[in-house]
Amino acid sequence: MTGIHISPARATDHADWLAMRVALWPGGLDDEHGADIEAYDEDAQSPICLIARNGAGVALGFAEAALRHDYVNGCKTSPVAFLEGIYVRPDTRGRGVARKLVAAVEAWAAGLGCTEFASDAALDNVQSHAMHKALGFTETQRVVYFRKSVKA
Repeated sequence: MTGIHISPARATDHADWLAMRVALWPGGLDDEHGADIEAYDEDAQSPICLIARNGAGVALGFAEAALRHDYVNGCKTSPVAFLEGIYVRPDTRGRGVARKLVAAVEAWAAGLGCTEFASDAALDNVQSHAMHKALGFTETQRVVYFRKSVKA
């Protein structure tokens, strides 16, 4: 797909960003998504949100990434650039939007000195697994977390 423009999110992207976040994470409340967007500081190094638009200015997708300084499964360095979320509108998938978003996040990470770029996906999200592989990620681990309440 030609004419894809990637740029950091700005205040003017709020409505599009919110709609795409809700599409990616439908279990969240609009107020929570809105608060996350409002807390975003476009002048900070991390986290970052990038918006993909076509030549007509229509939002096609977004990627959110952050620097993680804690241990990241499968990685050996710190900080690690971490793809917190990526979404591409269903009608534009398979046309290079995710590839351009991930390349832009990778360039951002390299500019901050990162040598590793990580991500995660739910165990049953095979579509995301395929996208990650197609974009050059390699699977490092499969994990199921458990918890148990401690009785006093």
